[in-house]
Amino acid sequence: MRLSSKTTLVSCLLVFTVVMSCSLNTEQTATIDPETYWGENPWPEIRKSRISKLLPEAMKAANVDCWLVVCRENNNDPIAPHVGGENAGGTAAFLFYIDGEGFHSKVYSPSGEATALDDLDIHDEVVSVRGASTVGMAIDFIKESGFDQIAINSSSSNSMADGLSYTQRQSIESRLGTDVDKLVSSTELIYEWLSIKLPEEVEILRKAAQLTADWQVEAYEQVVPGKSTDADIAKFLKQKMASYGVTDGWAPDQNPNVNSGPDRGHSHATDKVIMPGDVIQIDFGIKLYDRWVSDIQRFAYVLKEGETEAPEDIQFYWESGKAGSRAALAAMKPGVTGASVDRAQRLLMQAAKSESVPWSTGHPVGYVAHDVGPSLGGGMSKRVRPSSAKLLKEGMTFAFDGFHAWKRADGTEKTISVEEMAVVTTNGAEYLIPPQEELILIGLK
Repeated sequence: MRLSSKTTLVSCLLVFTVVMSCSLNTEQTATIDPETYWGENPWPEIRKSRISKLLPEAMKAANVDCWLVVCRENNNDPIAPHVGGENAGGTAAFLFYIDGEGFHSKVYSPSGEATALDDLDIHDEVVSVRGASTVGMAIDFIKESGFDQIAINSSSSNSMADGLSYTQRQSIESRLGTDVDKLVSSTELIYEWLSIKLPEEVEILRKAAQLTADWQVEAYEQVVPGKSTDADIAKFLKQKMASYGVTDGWAPDQNPNVNSGPDRGHSHATDKVIMPGDVIQIDFGIKLYDRWVSDIQRFAYVLKEGETEAPEDIQFYWESGKAGSRAALAAMKPGVTGASVDRAQRLLMQAAKSESVPWSTGHPVGYVAHDVGPSLGGGMSKRVRPSSAKLLKEGMTFAFDGFHAWKRADGTEKTISVEEMAVVTTNGAEYLIPPQEELILIGLK
């Protein structure tokens, strides 16, 4: 077996050398001490910065002067970890507001959690409440302050902005009385806030992407044609995750998605045996610090007897997909729509006579694999959906593909989807890590 990639993927993450003992044929894997290896979780400090630096701008962009988040135990709001409400027991009311003196945060917390919440030093003020309604006190403050637009987490289009229960909303509306018409959805506010990543978050995503790509290359080195299965590769990558103390980037049963046969979409790896002539896809993501997620694909071709390189047709499909990825990256810059990025690579797909694919060119990635932000899709549609009409902004991070799909001899379809990660910069965009330049070639053993 040999690897032909000219790009050497060197992890920028390692702070000391870790000797690993992993293969497809062993259950034993050397492990590291995650606490020592990863260091202290940076989320608490990053969260503070996100609230103080990015949230005021998001509120202004959404034309909101007050935002009310209600957190509680067992059925919490999905935004809770971003505002410090992840440990809520009794109902707590988080207020963020802008007045003549600037941006402020105030929390009405049950007394049992108030001390610990105050210790986090996230909010300007934590009011300890005993024997009274925290939401009621928050509403009283809102009414006294005379805010014009009060955002609440009730949304038909963004699950991260839809954490308020029906009964919670009833209670808020009842308490507001004649001010109820001031309520607006937090959809745009949360979109503006979560879609932008701080530079230090981009660096974490860069590290996650590098590990994800490195491990896929390493997994391909283990393949024995005619013996190894797609599930073997997936198992190898699961072992790498366990040894490094990281978790799945998305649903564990479908991460990684390893497929050496026809397209299966989002799927689990099967027991299909990898054979000469196969094109192998690995779609893989990891989560660092239980917060930031990667999403990277790497492709390989299994050489047939006597072959030293991929056949002309396979190489053409690869180059076409790669060109689409480069076109999409070149189209990314602040102020353009997600649809325009999608269109840039789909024009190349048409020129290369690719079969159509049902997937968008890309999607935001960060806190989850499919994060909040513009969809890179709809570029060839007559009616562009709202998420694809959104404008790209500096600090947004994306996972995106360059596609080429073709019909196999048996009539099934296969797609090369050169998936990389990128961040939008001041004047354009840049890959988080060096992209895959060549198909990885797996020889007979």
